Order: sequence, then structure tokens, then C-alpha cells
Amino acid sequence: MDTAAKKPFDEMYLQDEAVRSIYAEYAAWLKNVPLHQLESKRQEAELLFRRVGITFNVYGEDAGSERLIPFDVLPRLLSAKEWDRLSEGAIQRVKALNMFLHDIYHEQAIIKAGIVPATILANSQYRPEMFGVDVPKGIYAHVAGIDLVRTGENDFYVLEDNLRTPSGVSYMLENRKMMMRLFPELFRSYPIAPVEHYPQVLLNNLRAVAQAGVPEPTVVLLTPGAYNSAYFEHAFIAQQMGIELVEGQDLFVRNNAVYMRTTEGPKRVDVIYRRIDDDFIDPLSFRPDSMLGVPGLLSVYRNGGVTLANAVGTGVADDKDTYIYVPEMIRFYLGEEPILSNVPTYQLSKEDDFKYVLGHLAELVVKEVQGSGGYGMLVGPAASKQELEDFRRRIIAHPANYIAQPTLALSTCPTLVEKGVAPRHVDLRPFVLSGKSVTLVPGALCRVALREGSLVVNSSQGGGTKDTWILKD
Repeated sequence: MDTAAKKPFDEMYLQDEAVRSIYAEYAAWLKNVPLHQLESKRQEAELLFRRVGITFNVYGEDAGSERLIPFDVLPRLLSAKEWDRLSEGAIQRVKALNMFLHDIYHEQAIIKAGIVPATILANSQYRPEMFGVDVPKGIYAHVAGIDLVRTGENDFYVLEDNLRTPSGVSYMLENRKMMMRLFPELFRSYPIAPVEHYPQVLLNNLRAVAQAGVPEPTVVLLTPGAYNSAYFEHAFIAQQMGIELVEGQDLFVRNNAVYMRTTEGPKRVDVIYRRIDDDFIDPLSFRPDSMLGVPGLLSVYRNGGVTLANAVGTGVADDKDTYIYVPEMIRFYLGEEPILSNVPTYQLSKEDDFKYVLGHLAELVVKEVQGSGGYGMLVGPAASKQELEDFRRRIIAHPANYIAQPTLALSTCPTLVEKGVAPRHVDLRPFVLSGKSVTLVPGALCRVALREGSLVVNSSQGGGTKDTWILKD
């Protein structure tokens, strides 16, 4: 596997500076576009995004917690062949994860087989309240974001699975609309697969998991409210799907059913696409101080009176400690070899791994098992001596709270920066939808680390986004 010591894979250029075939036409176009014109387009995009309110919370910045996610006007290109492999691998992974979730809330065969340790049942995201509950069609993760990184021509790795309330699809959709507006000539010269049907595919899948016998299921999107960092996305997706955006106070429980308050009186709700974490979804079952959820919702859900997407308890499957076992889950449940590989991962709860990581801390990326968004993470090669020592103490105090991975040399794509066009590291989050079937829309959220040399692409840590073009055959 490539690591940070090796020059990262450039997705546009070969080692001899020749352009890869997939980028040939694009490179010719780019060569004839003045930098000031690209910068003008970038400013136009920023103005338009600001008008529609696309913002994200960035914690710890003096300028305020809410800002625009930087948008790069240079797209990332993937061939149909590359996409086919990625989508097949992501679908395979999500199928296995859904089977794993059903299993650990029912027979627990994978634990009895000794493949996954019983300690997983002590994970804070495992919800005993879901044991024995049969969810519609056995689907727990209706929307999954699979984070992928590339290190070579055919080397794609899964960095992590996002199964709770994965975000970012609004940027996939809005980035595409923006690129079509800014550069219509490129869309006439490239066979780019469309992504705008994502909301309809999602809606169809959600309707497919409603209770049996409901001819026209009512679907709503449940948001924590306007102060949530992803509120723009919640409102955007609800509008695109043509469904109501609701908060907990808009819903109530009666006679084993959930109803929405409307100006015409109560209306029954069949499927809730929820963007609220488990802890806050029902104050009678989880956190009693939650003002965001719906009292009694879990009881109705357990009794089959409403469908929640994603299901309560999915978080145990996207924990970084669980991630290690996904390749074995694929073999156990599907009888197949994994199409996409994990990044090699050290479990610090194991003595040998613990010793190795402490001895090579400056070479590794260390992550909190239940961390997210780039927080609680150490990038060894970029850390100071003091940061390394501080993290060493944290690991020694609670080794089971951490995993470690090699510092991958993430692939780079041309990116518009202050000095012009330069390579910057990228990752990819395609969204896998499960319902009628398990599918992907041919597009993804592409995040880019805008700081030179940075490997941290998270929006919450100052990263930006790009449009991703999947080229049709």
C-alpha cells in the first residue's frame, strides 16, 4: 500500500507529466482558460451559494461558527469502469452491514461464530431496545455514506462507513447545478452521468419500507432545527423530495401511530427520514432532557406503527472499532470476497498493536473509536512533538478508545487555489440507498483538503468540495 512517504497518485497527470486519457479533453480546455476567469467563476459560485444559504458550522474559528464551505470549480473525473467497481463494492458493503445489524439485534450468529467479539454489545451505540425488533425488509441503513480514498491507479480503500445520519448529499446536488451554470460548454463535450434524480430515488426507497397495506405512504424529514450544522441540507432535501420538513414539536404519538400537526388537522406519518441522533429522538426512551424528539416514538416504531430511516441502533455498525470486521462480515453473510479493501487498522486494545502504535506514533493517523468530523484525531507526520506526547498520554490512559492506520498518500486532483491551479488531496463519499433495491446515483460528495500538504478533507476542519463527474461509456 502507498503511504505518505511516496509521492501521491495524481489523478490527472502521469509521472511524465502527460495527461491521463480520461482528463485529456478537460486538460485541453483548462489550458485555454485564463486564471482570472476561473477566479471570477469561483467568486460567482460563492455569491450564489451564499444567497441560497449553504453554510456549515466550523468549530473553533474566531470569525464565527457558521461559514460557507469552499467550492472548487475544477471537477474530479472518474471513468465508468472505475465507478462500476466502486459502486459494486459499496453496495456489497452496505448489504453486509444491514445483515450484520439484523443479526446482532436477533440471533447474533456472527458473535457466536467468534468473528465479531461479544464486547460489541457494550458499545454505546448498540441499542438493547432494538433487540428482537423486525424492521421493514430488514433494512437498517436506508442511506449510507461510504468514505473512500484512492492511493493508486486501481487502489481504492474504504476509510469509514457512515450509517447514522450521513450528510453531504446536498453538496453533491448543488455542486452539479453550479457547474452546469458556470461551465455549460463542458457538459456539451463530456458524457457526464446525471445525479439530479437522487431525491426521487430516495423517496421511492423510503415509501417502499412503509408498513404493508399503505397505498400512498406519507414521508417526512425530521430535523433538529435551524441551529443544526446540516440544517440547510435537511431543508434542501425535503424540498427536493416534495415532503414536509418537521421538528419534534410538529409530531405526536397516538394509538400506536405518529401524526403530524397540519393546518387541516392531524395527518398520519408512515416513514420518518430522521436526521436526529438516537439519543435525542425520544425523551421517554433515551435522553429525558431532549427537546428535539417525539415522546413515545420508539414504542410506536418497535410495534411497527412507523418506519424510521435510518433505524435506531445503526451507529454500532459504523463505529471505527466495528469497521475492522466488515471484510469478515462480507465473507460471513454474503459468501463473497470484499470488492473494496479496508485501510489496514491497528486496534489499540490489542497489546501488540498498542506497542507498535506507541513506537510509531509519528508515522500514523490515530482516531477516536467514536469520533467524527476530523475531531479527536492525530495525523502523526503533521503533528508537533508536544501534540505527539499529549496524544501518547491519552492513548496510554484509554487504549481501547483508539484505532490507528497508516498515513495514506491520498490521491490529488487539480484545484484552484490562491497561487493558481495546484494538486490537492481528495476523498469521495458515494451515497448508497436501500429500499426497493440497493443502488447508487452515479455521483458523490468529493471533499478536498485546500491547505497545501493537508490530508484532512473534512468540511468542519476547513476542507472544500468539488463536483464529481462519472463519465458514461
